[in-house]
Amino acid sequence: MKIGVFTDSYRPYTSGVVNSIELFTRDLTSLGHEVNIFAPSYKNDGEDARIFRFASVPAPTNREFSLAIPFSLRLRPAIKKLKPDIIHVHSPFLLGRLGARYARMLNVPLVFTFHTLYDLYVHYIPFGQDIARELTRRYCREFCNDCDMVITPTEIIAEHLTKHGVKAEIKTIPTGIDLERYQGRDDRWLHRKYHLADNTRILLCVGRLGKEKNMGFIIDVFARIHPRYPDTRLVIVGGGPEMASLKKRAGELGVDENVVFTGMVDKDEVVKYYRSSYLFVFASVTETQGLVLGEAKAAGVPSVAVRAYGVQEMVTDGEDGYLVELSREEFEEKLELLLNNTELRDKMGEAARLNAAGLSSRASAAKLVESYREIIDAKYKARENYEYK
Repeated sequence: MKIGVFTDSYRPYTSGVVNSIELFTRDLTSLGHEVNIFAPSYKNDGEDARIFRFASVPAPTNREFSLAIPFSLRLRPAIKKLKPDIIHVHSPFLLGRLGARYARMLNVPLVFTFHTLYDLYVHYIPFGQDIARELTRRYCREFCNDCDMVITPTEIIAEHLTKHGVKAEIKTIPTGIDLERYQGRDDRWLHRKYHLADNTRILLCVGRLGKEKNMGFIIDVFARIHPRYPDTRLVIVGGGPEMASLKKRAGELGVDENVVFTGMVDKDEVVKYYRSSYLFVFASVTETQGLVLGEAKAAGVPSVAVRAYGVQEMVTDGEDGYLVELSREEFEEKLELLLNNTELRDKMGEAARLNAAGLSSRASAAKLVESYREIIDAKYKARENYEYK
């Protein structure tokens, strides 16, 4: 099967969407399918015969993010040469919109993965946010309904789309995890890297430093508990536009010396952070899945997370972590429960590792292939002698 993937972000940019595309591409390729990616260009993005790069400009609100110019004289010949059996888009904007247009031109099935609750990101717009939110919801609904299939990473997001008027077929296929990379632990890797005392317990948070990730909440909670648990350190892995303000906040709360901001970290090194942490903490309220929670589980690290959207399907409350309301007091209470009871923490860590088995990336890729085949059959049932491999 030949698959054309259109995305508004790709490597070397780092995000949950990029990680998802990379994992699925790797596993789809290993299953014998051909994947070609159409993405923005970045500085030092390298060359890859399977990646078609569009000219791009830096986003005004995030200079690390490139906005593709959805036009290229080279595109039509490239698509004609590829002859995709299916087009899969990962955004309803820019290149996603372009991919949808080519799917219609070629009369091939169009699949869209709904990675992001876009209406919850209107805080990046300086004015008219209520109007922007409603327009965004309407735009996304119409885009979804123009697709042959919409993929959601969790059931709760599928229900959310249905509730908001999406009539297209919806399949839930979570982004999987390369479980083998997270096996084993190195409890002292972080201690060696940051010259920490052997008894230091690491509270880890991984994510883009944007307003929607609610990192300030995590810093506030840490500032409340650290005086009672001076052996704890908070490590925040990721970069983004809120870096400076979060560092300032940690300083104002008097915990700047006990909070580590790593900035952007290579994906292979991120695994080492997970494997040497005591707890994972997460407060985002905009996640369609919360893949980082699954990664923590794969490393045997229990989580304390705010119960919101897709996050609540990634943590089994009371078994491999705790889900709480958006309350500093409740979040603090669950952290203290695990800091005071190492046996409970270890029990939950083992449960997390076992539960992560259901998030195998190969299993998710196989489910995606099956969905592709279903939709191709539906699209081409009137055609005779159509074959795909």
